[in-house]
Amino acid sequence: MAFFVVGGFALRLLRLKKNEDFSEVIRTGKSYVSHLIVLYVKKVDDASPCRVGFSVGKKVGSAVRRNYYKRVLREIVRLHAPRIRPGFDCVVIARPAIQKATFAEVEHHLLTLFARARVLAKEDER
Repeated sequence: MAFFVVGGFALRLLRLKKNEDFSEVIRTGKSYVSHLIVLYVKKVDDASPCRVGFSVGKKVGSAVRRNYYKRVLREIVRLHAPRIRPGFDCVVIARPAIQKATFAEVEHHLLTLFARARVLAKEDER
């Protein structure tokens, strides 16, 4: 299994997986909403790498479709990982409208939410 490495950390290690981690971010973090995606962001230690968790509910479709959209969201995060600032835990929740969106639309909405949450570094900060 391949790992995408950002700053010496494998992306697989930078995912939120535990239910209590998801709950903590959703309960205490700030939310940012678009019609395709909900993003919850919680500020953590500045030195820790950004961790991202993905959730796609049953309203989005069958297990096959839900896994497809999780892969799409993970790929968008992987492509833009060098721009993601450390010190945040994020939960990305797909809404049912994601079924009708293209990859480019989903990417635009997710990057817009990350920018609003100030999780993305500006081009000149890289």
